Amino acid sequence: MSIASVALSPVLEESLCFPSSFTSLYGPCSSESILVYVAVAGSVVPMCVMESDSIALVKLRIQNHKGYYVKKQKLVCEGRELARNNTSVRDYGLSEGIVLHLVVKLSDLQAITVRTACGKEFEFQVERNRNVGYVKQQIAKKGKGFVDLKDQELLCDGEELEDQRLINDICKNNDAVIHFLVRKSAKVRVKPVEKDLIVSIEALNLKEKGAGVREHQWGALSGGRPVIERMPLQRDFLLEPLIVNAKIELPIVIKDLINSTFDGLISGNEPIQSSEGSGGAYFMQDSSAQKYVSVFKPIDEEPMAVNNPRRLPLSLDGEGLKKGTRVGEGALREVAAYILDHPRSGRRSYCYREKGFAGVPPTVMVKCLHRGFNHPDGFECAAKNVKIGSLQMFVKNNGSCEDMGPRAFPVDEVHKISVLDIRLANADRHAGNILISKDHEDGQIVLIPIDHGYCLPENFEDCTFDWLYWPQAKEPYSPDTIDYIKSMDAEQDIELLKFHGWHIPPECARTLRISTMLLKKGAERGLTPFAIGSIMCRETLKKESVIEQIVQEASEAVLPGTSEAAFLESVSLIMDRCLDKLSP
Repeated sequence: MSIASVALSPVLEESLCFPSSFTSLYGPCSSESILVYVAVAGSVVPMCVMESDSIALVKLRIQNHKGYYVKKQKLVCEGRELARNNTSVRDYGLSEGIVLHLVVKLSDLQAITVRTACGKEFEFQVERNRNVGYVKQQIAKKGKGFVDLKDQELLCDGEELEDQRLINDICKNNDAVIHFLVRKSAKVRVKPVEKDLIVSIEALNLKEKGAGVREHQWGALSGGRPVIERMPLQRDFLLEPLIVNAKIELPIVIKDLINSTFDGLISGNEPIQSSEGSGGAYFMQDSSAQKYVSVFKPIDEEPMAVNNPRRLPLSLDGEGLKKGTRVGEGALREVAAYILDHPRSGRRSYCYREKGFAGVPPTVMVKCLHRGFNHPDGFECAAKNVKIGSLQMFVKNNGSCEDMGPRAFPVDEVHKISVLDIRLANADRHAGNILISKDHEDGQIVLIPIDHGYCLPENFEDCTFDWLYWPQAKEPYSPDTIDYIKSMDAEQDIELLKFHGWHIPPECARTLRISTMLLKKGAERGLTPFAIGSIMCRETLKKESVIEQIVQEASEAVLPGTSEAAFLESVSLIMDRCLDKLSP
């Protein structure tokens, strides 16, 4: 058997080239600039910026000198995400000596090329959070007739890598080396490419002298195949739904979601932490470890929560990254988005069996215990380490809307996302949390909304919709979509959430009532998603949105102690006056 070494290292996006004014993060500051500090991966880097610089420009400078591609960056300052790229440093109130926390999502892909001696070449990309068994399957599949699955063994530092080991774990250090053993003689050559590392496997001519198959002794052999001794599985984990109302009947889709996730854990398949986002999110595998079945988001690992794995500072006042949200309530909002995503056929029943209008994946609150989550103080199988969070079905996809131009998206698909976001006053809708899939029957693009931890905020200050400037947003809603919007009832929605255990705060309930009112009134008048969404979103950081101005005017028009119904009536009258000016 031949042995070859493969060196693996993390992948960074290619840096762009910029003028000489950006030549150094550490360069001297001019009299018109201020010195800030960028904290990332345990280090703090000083950087000079102009108060007139946009956040986009700051990110470009970070990309230029640190190699982190702009789309992969998220900047957080004093508990608030600097999400508006066109907003200036001055408008965000950044001052001399302030610390910006940089959250980076690195590429999850490892490029592999298999090349035979006769000139055949196979290329594929493997997610870094896949396991060794999956890599073996891909090599066998692409190199059929060259390397069989049963002929592959992987060693690292003289220790055999079991099929369950994750590529990400093996590649944590830049100098990590994998020894790739194949029973057919082979050479493995490594060379860096633009974004990844290429692993080239070249088969030797077996007729050459000394090239044959060598015998490899690895424990007891049975039928010519090695027998791998595995550690016995231990039940040091927990997974069960968090039931707060005995009247709730979990639908089959939720039961299957929990059962398949449980099967993966009992088979010894570890949760895989996502490299994206500013909080802890874990891909849960099925029993075969060949596919993901769910995504778990613990409340104690949310951005600025006590066990946040991204090292974001703790929230001093309990407010989340987005204005009007609270740390530790993201999981509740994830579940609320699914519950309130009523199907086309009518309002969702308490059993919520049908697929929703916008297609929010099935989501449920669960309790989960596993050593694979973030436990800064160490792990032990005890009640204190049980985590509560949202468990959402993983949807197979072809990437996100960041990876494709919006003109390819069907109008109805964009409109369904707009209906969901406007109604829930989503404060975190960007192209990266809209997945792209394809219908199995006709191959049409289907958009899947995820990440709703910042919906239903206490106010409208941070509402942002990336789809607002897509061409489909300027098309009018279809009659079917308008009929769906007409069926909405905010009061019934609030009661439905209460039935499921979330006694929604009064401020959030008011947001739901007003946003639902705006969507219904706007659709009735024939306004487009762009027109309605523009009312909800600020043009700049400092300029209040139209909906904020409406709420403020209504607050000033009513007497202190006025009932919620009277306040909403005042909002309705002012909103009518505003919308009548926009109606076609």
